[in-house]
Amino acid sequence: MERYKYSELSASEIQKLVQRNVDPANEVRAIVEEIIAEVKEKGDKALVAYASKFDQVELEKLYLDKEELTTVAASVSDKQKAALEVAYNNIYKFHQAQLKTEDKIETMPGVTCWRELRPIEKVGLYIPGGSAVLPSTFLMLGIPARIAGCHEIVVCSPPQKDGKVNAFIAFVALKLGIDRIYLAGGAQAVAAMAYGTETITKVDKIFGPGNQFVTKAKTIVQSTTAIDMPAGPSEVLVIADESCKPAFVAADLLAQCEHGPDSQAILVCASGKIADEVLAEVEKQIPALPRAEIVRAALNNSYIIITDTLGEAMSFSNAYAPEHLILATMSWEQLTAGILNAGSVFLGNLTPESAGDYASGTNHTLPTSAFARAYSGVSVDSFVKKITFQHITPEGLKNIGPSVEVLAALEGLDAHKNAVSARLENK
Repeated sequence: MERYKYSELSASEIQKLVQRNVDPANEVRAIVEEIIAEVKEKGDKALVAYASKFDQVELEKLYLDKEELTTVAASVSDKQKAALEVAYNNIYKFHQAQLKTEDKIETMPGVTCWRELRPIEKVGLYIPGGSAVLPSTFLMLGIPARIAGCHEIVVCSPPQKDGKVNAFIAFVALKLGIDRIYLAGGAQAVAAMAYGTETITKVDKIFGPGNQFVTKAKTIVQSTTAIDMPAGPSEVLVIADESCKPAFVAADLLAQCEHGPDSQAILVCASGKIADEVLAEVEKQIPALPRAEIVRAALNNSYIIITDTLGEAMSFSNAYAPEHLILATMSWEQLTAGILNAGSVFLGNLTPESAGDYASGTNHTLPTSAFARAYSGVSVDSFVKKITFQHITPEGLKNIGPSVEVLAALEGLDAHKNAVSARLENK
């Protein structure tokens, strides 16, 4: 991991460091646009062809039904089921509390305004496959969708080599009451949910993380179908001072790197000594990891920033806007107020990102690539619309009407003025 001294970096150098997943030659866009066009034109036929090309699977049909999911899920052990149940219960509890009824507000006597929630009717959930199968992502998306009351939940996940899905994905589907999973991955799955095919229903909003191709597909189709956020390759930024545990910090960096070679792990620390201790632990821990090759590729894509103060560390973090931010310091309470841009934050030496990834209750579908500057992570709010209502009584019309008449007149919109005047004159 290359090292940089924060105080020696220019503004342009910092800007270059915090950029990631750029596609300057539009190579990814070109590939994704071709895939989207194929799916729009050929539908199911294109999905079968892409499964053969990208997943090396010859599909006889594009989905697994409830009976097939039940058979696949049967191999999940009791211990694994218990762990998934813990995760389900904690995630459900945290997200259920987000479903709130807002108060009605009387803005002036006789004028009452309020908002009510309505579920997005049809949502599409993309559950990544590839080198790592993520039942946790299924829980993170499916639970708030169920709590919100979405009428139809379409689930796409890449087929495994046997033409099915992982047993844990199947188990979660049954737990969520979802009885069909479509065997489609990558940009083609996003296109299928955005535009619909003979088998897959067109949805109103697409959710789920993925690689650069999935993320690019989501950004392209959002002119037609809403998306949760641009959630691409995963990333973590760890702020560490002398009170950190280097072995813990190293484990956190490696946990992020094993997602994929395009993942990124940034260490922002108070001294070269801390960096040396963490890197020594990294080298000590890597040999035991089955995904060591992927980890090393991601480490080559990562770096260390050495700062003089925790204030400098927070300034860099806000510029980077990490998906995951870990404050590996006993002084974390002094830093939280300074956090402006982050997807999810993990406080202190005993709070690993892994807890939030799986089972603490918070959602792990989070904005990446600095989109934490403007986006929040997935929540129940992501699956609902908030519709405003208002009601005006005779007293309210008398109170508000003259102001509306004046405002409409000054904008030159006489029909707007007359809509009020007609009511005032008809009392």
